[in-house]
Amino acid sequence: MNWLSENIGTIVVLLIVAATVVTVIINMVKKKKKGGCSCGCSSCPMGQKCPSHKNK
Repeated sequence: MNWLSENIGTIVVLLIVAATVVTVIINMVKKKKKGGCSCGCSSCPMGQKCPSHKNK
């Protein structure tokens, strides 16, 4: 219990960082399932063949 109280700040920061990473990954997977990637089509060499570009 002493170890936990000494490292609570580090544990809280770790949990916040882990939650942020998980949220970003989930968001990327959702965008990928909708079609296309998470970047813009204007700078993509495959922009004209992208499923999300065809739907617009």
